[in-house]
Amino acid sequence: MKRLLVVVCAWTLLACTGVPENVTPVDRFQVERYLGTWYEIARLDHSFERGLSKVTAEYSLRPDGGVKVVNRGYSEADRAWKSVEGKAFFVQTPDLGHLKVSFFGPFYGSYVVFELDREAYQYSVISGPDKSYLWILARRPELPDALKRRLVETAAARGFDTSKLVFVSH
Repeated sequence: MKRLLVVVCAWTLLACTGVPENVTPVDRFQVERYLGTWYEIARLDHSFERGLSKVTAEYSLRPDGGVKVVNRGYSEADRAWKSVEGKAFFVQTPDLGHLKVSFFGPFYGSYVVFELDREAYQYSVISGPDKSYLWILARRPELPDALKRRLVETAAARGFDTSKLVFVSH
């Protein structure tokens, strides 16, 4: 029975850091170029971000080789800023855009960069461990409409329900 429990726990943890079907992490990823501030352009809604506007993610290197993650957003209802700090580590190699991120102790979830402006690192599209998690990020609070449409179409083609995207006001 203990062996079964260990296998089930291991499988559950791995499933949280997996990659959704029809999603491929970008290769030749350069974390140094990814560091800094990103603005959330759109997301699939989840309770931990519900009602937030002006959402940003700040990435910086940690002394242990991981990535420090600080997510921040403004709650109109509370008239207050909310933020959370986490840590991320590469699941395989540092040149593959697949990290595991934790905001709550030993529990990690996938952070899969599957679309990226390889030339200037000005936009990215990220998935979680399944298709209920999706974020479109950019270095500026807004993206040109044509580019935003293309990124949404890319996510839809991979099987994400983009009709449920929340577009973030900044």
